[in-house]
This record gives sequence, structure tokens and C-alpha cells, in this order.
Amino acid sequence: MPKISIITPCYFNELNISVYAVKMIENEQLFPADVSFEYILIDDGSKDSTWTEMEKFHDQYPDKVKIIKLVRNFSSTNAVFAGLKYSNGDCNVVISADLQDPPELIFKMYENWLKGFKLVLANRTNREESFLRKFFANTTHRLVKKYGLQNLPIGGFDLNLFDKEVKDVIIKMDEKNSYFPYLLIWLGYDFVSIPYVRRKRELGSSTYTISKNIKAFVDSFVAFSFFPIRVISITGLFIGVIAMLYGTTIIIKKYLGYEVTSGWSSMMVVITFVSAFQMIAIGIIGEYVWRTLEAARNRPNYIIEKTKIKD
Repeated sequence: MPKISIITPCYFNELNISVYAVKMIENEQLFPADVSFEYILIDDGSKDSTWTEMEKFHDQYPDKVKIIKLVRNFSSTNAVFAGLKYSNGDCNVVISADLQDPPELIFKMYENWLKGFKLVLANRTNREESFLRKFFANTTHRLVKKYGLQNLPIGGFDLNLFDKEVKDVIIKMDEKNSYFPYLLIWLGYDFVSIPYVRRKRELGSSTYTISKNIKAFVDSFVAFSFFPIRVISITGLFIGVIAMLYGTTIIIKKYLGYEVTSGWSSMMVVITFVSAFQMIAIGIIGEYVWRTLEAARNRPNYIIEKTKIKD
């Protein structure tokens, strides 16, 4: 009898949980009677009534709902890692609590899993969101696809289904400062994509701030691409060649008797440009070094405050 684990990270989702509970239970009707479900909800440090709403869902379905509370906000990716630890399903689904990704797609994903695919994605063809949010998300995805993970599906994805074999590999990796959807692609499993339009959020407001978007972008780029380091190398080589040609020109002019113009302004422009490049280069290299330090420290990706899980 196949079992599906539904993993949902929650952060300030007090308005969404009750609707989520009804929709997900209704969605079970699409599946054959022999398919069972478990729901694993992780409160990622919310300061509202998210945990209270999660408890209501658990108390209503104690045999199939597991809830986990983290001591603080560790990120959506780390919340998913926490959920995977308690997952017992033959396959796992990661879906957000706001239901911008339609639950009914899970059945189509499950059908592809039955065909032998260990990874099934729902890729966005469009998003019913603000221009700024769409622009940032699409730009990040295009850059990572071009310079990091060339096999990323067009439009990106959040809703995904993967086999327990994939789950075991992810847990064993214990990845630091990563982005979960892109990590699934990096693993290299063959996958199939199901296109859909991401819905507008109906309840509550997104807690994905500009700073979190920037961090997600940096994590994605640094974790899955060496392109920034390559840019530094190429730019440094380019500046070196220009400096060598400029110096050679000055020497030749002086040797031939031409007057060599010297000026404070031109010198300051060159120094400022080179200094700016050096600071940017140090910053980019620092991002890689910091992540290496984080991995070397081997701190936990999350800390659990409490759980409600029926034995």
C-alpha cells in the first residue's frame, strides 16, 4: 500500500492552515483507496498563531498529521530538512501552506512516480503575482539556469514529489546554505515536469522579504555555480592586460621622445576602479569561504523545540 508524505514548511501561516487542512484532506479523494497519507507541518519560528492552528489539524487527524516546531526561523529549506527526518512515505511531496501551488497536481505527479520517475516537478509557466516579485524570481531562475544548473525546467518550481531513495540521499548529504528545489535538480535524477500557473495568494501576505529573496539568490548561485569566481578571474586578467598595454605604451612613448602626460585625476580613476574591483572580488570570494566555514563547523541545520507525533 503506497504512502505519500506531504511536507509543508510554515512561517506566519495562521490564516492558511485551516484552509490547507480542508483542501488537502479533500484532495485525497483523487487517489485510489489503497493510498495512505501523512502530513508533516513544520513551524519555522512563526510568531503568530501558526502553531496553534497546526495543533488543531493534528488533533483532528492524530493518526496522519505530524507537527514540528523549530526554536526560531531557520529558512524554508531547513524546515523541509526537519520534515524529511520524520517522513515515512514511499514518496514525499513538498508544498507550501498558502496553496499557491494547486494540491490537485499531486495526483498527476503521483501517476508519474508510479511510472518509475524518482523525481517529479510542477514547473511554473506563469505567476499570478506582482511584477516586482515575478521579475525577481524569473531573473534569479534564468541566471541559475544559465550559469549553474542548465537542466532546470523553464519557469522554476516549488511543488515537487520525490522517491524515498532521493530523500535518503538528501538526509545523508546534510547540505548547508542550500536551496531545496535546486538541490533536487543537482542530484541528477531523471525527472518529468508538469506545467501550471502559480496562483495568487488568497490569505495572508508573503513573508519572503527582499532580504530573504537576496539570500535565496546568493545561496542558489554560490551553492550551484562557480561562475562568479570565473568572472573575477577573467576580469582580473582583462585588467592586467590593459595595464600591461598601457604601461608598454608609456615606455615606448618615452623611449621615442614623446611627452608623457601625467595627471592626478587619471591616476585616481584607475586606482578607484581597481580598488572597487578588488573589494567586489573579495566579497564574492568571502561568500564561498563563509559557506565553507559553515560546513566545517557542522552546526545543525535546525533545532526542534517540540513535536506532536503519535507513536
